[in-house]
Amino acid sequence: MSASRWSLRARITAVCAIAGIVLALIAASAAIAAVNSRSELDDVFNRVGPMRTATDQLVTAMLNEETGVRGFAVNGTEADLAPYTEGLGQERQLTKQLMSELSTRPSVQGQLHEAQDRIAAWHTQVADPVIARVRSGDHRGALALIDDHARGLFNQVRTALTSLQNSIVTIRNTSVNRLTQSSNQIVQLLIAAAVVVLLAGILLALLLRYLVTRPVGNLAREVRRIAAGDYNHSVDTDGPPEVASLGRDVDGMRRKIVADLDEVRAARTAMEEANRQLEAQTAELSRSNRDLEQFAYVASHDLQEPLRKVASFCQLLQRRYAGQLDERADQYIGFAVDGAQRMQRLINDLLAFSRIGRVTSEFTEVDLNSVVADAAAATEATVTRAGGMVTWDPMPVVRGEESLLTALIGNLVSNSVKFRRPDVPPRVHLAAHRRDGEWEFECRDNGIGIEPEFADKVFVIFQRLHVKGAYPGTGIGLAIAKKIVEYHGGRIWLDTSAEQGTTIRFTLPIETSAVSPVSPAPVASADPSKEAVS
Repeated sequence: MSASRWSLRARITAVCAIAGIVLALIAASAAIAAVNSRSELDDVFNRVGPMRTATDQLVTAMLNEETGVRGFAVNGTEADLAPYTEGLGQERQLTKQLMSELSTRPSVQGQLHEAQDRIAAWHTQVADPVIARVRSGDHRGALALIDDHARGLFNQVRTALTSLQNSIVTIRNTSVNRLTQSSNQIVQLLIAAAVVVLLAGILLALLLRYLVTRPVGNLAREVRRIAAGDYNHSVDTDGPPEVASLGRDVDGMRRKIVADLDEVRAARTAMEEANRQLEAQTAELSRSNRDLEQFAYVASHDLQEPLRKVASFCQLLQRRYAGQLDERADQYIGFAVDGAQRMQRLINDLLAFSRIGRVTSEFTEVDLNSVVADAAAATEATVTRAGGMVTWDPMPVVRGEESLLTALIGNLVSNSVKFRRPDVPPRVHLAAHRRDGEWEFECRDNGIGIEPEFADKVFVIFQRLHVKGAYPGTGIGLAIAKKIVEYHGGRIWLDTSAEQGTTIRFTLPIETSAVSPVSPAPVASADPSKEAVS
């Protein structure tokens, strides 16, 4: 491969490889130097240093021995011999230590042997005889032994120990010199590594400048010219194979853009037309929804007055002419009264349904304990007659419209009481649990229940699962409950896993400003004297 055809990756790899090899050699040399330096440092501090200290202590011990012998010879008391006794113990300990530490240095160990011989001669010819004569009572004979010959023997001891000290100092100086050389070598290797890194960095910077920055800059100018609208300008670039390949790809993209430009413009025109149609349809749908809501409100409101007249006159006919006509006429009048009353209930429920979310007030903090207590009080008479009860767990404080939440709980409780089983006292229980960042509520009863296949059907407006005469109502209660829950940002569903009766569950968001749960609410009972009633 010729140098001109080398890729940018190959060139950078080559520079990095060469620099890496040189740095690896420098690192290996530095590691060897570091090991040597550590060995010399260990020798200086852990071997030579203790030997020097032991030698100095040995000289001090011998001086103490000589002083003790002289004092004992002069005074003859055992207390004056204490320095000799202590020095003798130190001498034996230190010579043993030095023998062990000088085991790898035979020449210096020989000097230690020579010093031991001089010390032994001084003990044999001076110290031991002097001590023996003093203890035998011959003080003059003991003093006679401390003469020039005795001093000469001790001077030989000092000379031998001084020679040993000098040898150990020489060893220390040699180790220190080698340690200094190793340290200097490490510093030189670090400088060399820094130089290699600097040179490699400069070379890489030059490569990037001439092989990347300049060709990419030329390519960028070509691309900006095309981006300015000159789609027919061909991209021409030089540089390493990677940059040249990128230039060819950019030119291919330019040709593809030119080929697809007309299609893009046509598609954009079609999209703009579709967006205009979609916006028109959205506006029409919004207007239709508003019209439907307004129609439901106006229709239900405007039907109230004529329907009240029909219902009033039918009831008047029923009261005034009841029994005066034949039985069939009374039946027809009863049908008319019932139909008018049922029509009034349907219109009122439809009006209430249409107002949810349209006629609103600001959300406030609502204590659901009070709401549940009001709902229980509203069904008190019916539940008391049936011997049942409405109970509830402590309820939280939530944010919402109190009137709507009261209607929600009231619909659920009244439904549970309404659809009770014959000859079975109704039992209704409400509870609240905090789950996954929201409040989940349940209204559980022991009534007739709802089959799972009707789980979604029960929330449809005016949907009834029984014939009209079986249970009172218009079939809008759960539809209103669903709309109220969704208006507050929650969900409502039928719990199909309930084994007995009906369980309705719904959720409400947890607001950080709401405090919950509040002080526990009392459990309602069939006894109307208690605070919460059924």
